[in-house]
Amino acid sequence: MAFAIFFTTLFFIIFQPFGIKVGFSAVAGAVVAFISGCVSLEDIFSVWDMVWDATLTLVGIIILSLSLDEIGFFEWCAIKFAKLSRGKTMVMFVSTMIFGALVSAFFANDGAVLILTPILLAKVKALKMGAKEIFAFVMAGGFISDFASLPFVFSNLTNILSVNFFSIGFGQYFGAMIMPFCVSVVASILVLWLVFRKSLSKNVDLSLLPNENKIIKNRALFAFSWVFLALLFLAYFLSDHFGVPISIFALGGGLLFLMIANLSKCVNSLKIMRAAPWGIVWFSLGLYVVVYGLKNANLAVWISEILSNLAQYGELASVLGTGFISAFLSAFMNNLPTVMIMNISLENLGSQMMIYANIIGSNLGPKMTPFGSLATLLWIYVLSKKGVKISFWQYTKFGLIVTPPVLLATLFALFL
Repeated sequence: MAFAIFFTTLFFIIFQPFGIKVGFSAVAGAVVAFISGCVSLEDIFSVWDMVWDATLTLVGIIILSLSLDEIGFFEWCAIKFAKLSRGKTMVMFVSTMIFGALVSAFFANDGAVLILTPILLAKVKALKMGAKEIFAFVMAGGFISDFASLPFVFSNLTNILSVNFFSIGFGQYFGAMIMPFCVSVVASILVLWLVFRKSLSKNVDLSLLPNENKIIKNRALFAFSWVFLALLFLAYFLSDHFGVPISIFALGGGLLFLMIANLSKCVNSLKIMRAAPWGIVWFSLGLYVVVYGLKNANLAVWISEILSNLAQYGELASVLGTGFISAFLSAFMNNLPTVMIMNISLENLGSQMMIYANIIGSNLGPKMTPFGSLATLLWIYVLSKKGVKISFWQYTKFGLIVTPPVLLATLFALFL
């Protein structure tokens, strides 16, 4: 019963028949799981204890991202990075991925997808690029958003969930994942360059881009935003020392910046609050309740036995095995339920490296299919609203080529 409820819920989340929102589908699945006895009321409270900090952190980061976007922060940065290329298309391709990686790292993969996809699409169209070049830039931007979501706790919802589950500190996590992050970005750029090198022209006319300084709505607020971000980032590290949940700083910081920006009259706070992904709270709670039903059906026990056997073959085998198991489960049953069931499976194994390998697998692995992560679903939705259609097979063929080598390189970096 638990498996039937899970796959039915997942079907409604991925395909959204009749326009049903993902939050509604997740909550409906949770209600059915509770009524059918797959989960208890105590389980629901346990799930809320696991997900509240992660979901509110993501909401806060996206509120901050939307506020910054309103004042022209990201578009200014995107044009600046584009002009670093001096008109060389290949250099622009690389600089665009580096910019995407930085935004994903500091503003989370979901925030990067929501903010950067429209900006990137507008930029390549303004430069009058051909269809193949537009496809290359759009695909690269979408993939780097997840591939680069490793270095900080707040860079991905899966990171926050895992860190909270295993009580890993902000600084401790950063120390373990900074090298895998760097390798992931370099490997991503290399693999995507190899795939798209023949699709890119030699030069582009940068004069077609707007003047970045005319993008900024309020110069004083723009300058203040850099100081604010630096202080907020420092607060994230201090959250370790004081034992404060990261969502306090993320959501509090997002709302505080929104209030300050609203005083400048260049940001509509009501518009931002309406655009904030409040539905992610219901989505996370509902989906994790459904997944907890799988845990009660002993799925975690079965996976734990497999992971325990892997550990007997040494650390390299356990890292690679955990990473690829997490990756393929994420690709075919979505990374949010995967990271939860894998965390439960790893709870009693006592291997820190396997925990990090699971995070890497659940961040990178979903890119093999268009329904592997919430970020990819958002990316496809944003593109469709802009008239860009990418078919299931077109995406999957590309994802299966690009993802495994990047994942392998990143897991080796973790091991080393």
